[in-house]
Amino acid sequence: MVAALVLVGCSVPDVENDRGIPRAPASISPAEARSRLADLDVVDRRPGGLPPYDRGSFGSSWADVDGNGCNQRDDVLLRDAVPGSTQVQQQGRCPNDVLAGTWIDPYTGATLTFDDLKNPAQAQAIQIDHVVPLSEAWRSGAASWQDDRRRRFANDLANLLAVDGPTNAAKSDDDPAAWRPRKVYQCSFASRWIAVKDAWRLAADHSEIVALEEMLDSCADEGPRTAP
Repeated sequence: MVAALVLVGCSVPDVENDRGIPRAPASISPAEARSRLADLDVVDRRPGGLPPYDRGSFGSSWADVDGNGCNQRDDVLLRDAVPGSTQVQQQGRCPNDVLAGTWIDPYTGATLTFDDLKNPAQAQAIQIDHVVPLSEAWRSGAASWQDDRRRRFANDLANLLAVDGPTNAAKSDDDPAAWRPRKVYQCSFASRWIAVKDAWRLAADHSEIVALEEMLDSCADEGPRTAP
């Protein structure tokens, strides 16, 4: 069994698309992560004067923003599954409605195998996590965005991972100062977090920056990184 998740066909450039909407790169090197971290704007941990967080301003969950017929949940499930393990069916315009498969949770290393993702209990046991949570992004700059930009951010594949449901619930909307994945994934997690914040011009607070620097210190112990 493959012990790492493989990113298939979802490499995205670190540039704005033809509509001027940024997209984060799928992965960056630790050295690049450190450089980009140093360039992030710094804000208070709980900035004052912001309107209350509004999930609805980020649009409905899992839109088909890339127009391939499948919503982002199915796109991420298919991308992050152990290669060759998924069962899919045609559903409407989507040729890859994911029914079953095996995943390695990047946050815990647990193997997740499901045979019926139409079963609500199984569907809840594997969730799609926003690496940079929407409410954290709201505090870091997204509160001032237009709704279309927030919708695009909420569906940016580089900010989405298929993960263990209970672990995702425990992570909630915490940043790296409050929550970290298993030690061997901290380098990749920090690099991805920084890539997303840099691409979308989101700020970071001091304790978040310190935590990210500590996580990047683990990169030498992690070995070769595999996206996601």
